[in-house]
Amino acid sequence: MGKKNQQPMPEADANSKDTAGYSVLARKYRPQTFDDLIGQDAMVQTLCNAFDTQRIAQAYMLTGVRGIGKTTTARLIARALNYQVNGKPEQGPTVRFSKPGVHCPEIMASRHVDVLEMDAASNTGIDDVREIIESVRYKPVSARFKVYIIDEVHMLSRQAFNGLLKTLEEPPEHVKFIFATTEIRKVPITILSRCQRFDLRRVDADLLIEHFRTIVAKENAEADQAALAEIARASEGSVRDGLSLLDQAIAYGSGKVSGENVRNMLGMVDRARVIDLFKLVMTGKAGPALIELKAQYEGGADPALIISDLASLVHWITRLKLIKDAALDATMSPAEVTQGTELAENLSMSVLSRAWQMLLKGIHEVNTAPNALAAADMVLVRIAYASDLPTPEEIIKKLKDDSPGPQTEKQISPPPAATPVVTAEQKSPVKPEGEKIPETGAVAVPLPTQTASEATAIMPPVPVLESFQDVVALAAKKRDIRLKTALERSVRLVNFAPGAIDIQLTESAPRDLAN
Repeated sequence: MGKKNQQPMPEADANSKDTAGYSVLARKYRPQTFDDLIGQDAMVQTLCNAFDTQRIAQAYMLTGVRGIGKTTTARLIARALNYQVNGKPEQGPTVRFSKPGVHCPEIMASRHVDVLEMDAASNTGIDDVREIIESVRYKPVSARFKVYIIDEVHMLSRQAFNGLLKTLEEPPEHVKFIFATTEIRKVPITILSRCQRFDLRRVDADLLIEHFRTIVAKENAEADQAALAEIARASEGSVRDGLSLLDQAIAYGSGKVSGENVRNMLGMVDRARVIDLFKLVMTGKAGPALIELKAQYEGGADPALIISDLASLVHWITRLKLIKDAALDATMSPAEVTQGTELAENLSMSVLSRAWQMLLKGIHEVNTAPNALAAADMVLVRIAYASDLPTPEEIIKKLKDDSPGPQTEKQISPPPAATPVVTAEQKSPVKPEGEKIPETGAVAVPLPTQTASEATAIMPPVPVLESFQDVVALAAKKRDIRLKTALERSVRLVNFAPGAIDIQLTESAPRDLAN
């Protein structure tokens, strides 16, 4: 739900003396009703139905990214639990605030005596939880319920969680718990099972842009579409982050917010220049790409942010290739959509995936390198020189196209039959011809028997060995020192004849020497 006529919160007026006449936008336009919450329709609908039917849980768990509205939602729930007009308790609990109730200003300003907020990041121990356990026995001072809001509840210690379990499971009728956390996985399952959980969603870019445009008008400022889109993109779905950036941009531009001012303020690069740089890299133009990177760096852009923007662009182009509705992204201009669609049609999925992996690794390299610009240069060089490399699909196709037809006997002649190698144990040696050697412990070693023409066709000519010393010399010539040493020290020659060498191995001979 998003209410177009959202009004500044009363807190700014009530505390005008404390705020020195100015409140930041994130506080000034903090939602005061459930209708003011944007992008959380499912949660609002569930709470409305639950309160209308009086199916109110004893504990709520709110989770989501920073700045999404968890603490504000917790205060709104506390306000709904204690909503009361003109001292008539029968008018609550309800989420429909027709007008400010008796307790509403104090609850929304976080100063009501019966609505206690605790930051678990700084109160993590069992002693802090023990104070809550002791105080739940006492009834509220003026409100209907005593509400405990514990922010960043995942920071509580194990002992603190254990101490809270029993009270959370069976709290007194006048006590309600509301927890908020950005790390839901760190909360014990025993705590989660006792709470009604709401996951607050990131706000879509188009809702953020519309929300920012409404606030800009109320602030009597000016902002173009490109500026609002840049802020929405940088806020990553966080309303508070977006309002903080908008507040800064209004001050930076003296009331006039432009896309160029926002980019200069954040050290960002014009999206069109990011696309131009990507085109240079993907077409293998490493030199022009480095010149463009240096120009963006001299213009104030962070090298790590440039590489990150390139990775985001690759991701978006990939989505354009797979999902047609990706072109409806509110943060992209029509010109960007046109160029992105063209890139998606011309680049294959393998090329995009390879660029994504290289950029993802490059982000880490740039963030950890002593010279960020030099590291970014090398990332772009790698991608540029890899851009003309064939993809796996292209390699397979090339191999199929270049593969020869069926082999014929004329094309490739079969190799001559190899001479069988006869191996024998030392106690029962066998000659190549199959004749047994007398029980001398000798081993028959076969020699090649190819003809000269066959040997020349298959391999270089085999050296002529006329004596055992020639064998030792051949081993030395081939620089096989291990074999040469073994032949000299661990072999006794029995017989040397053409076709075979009969040797006897000593006890110190290597076992594989005959082979």
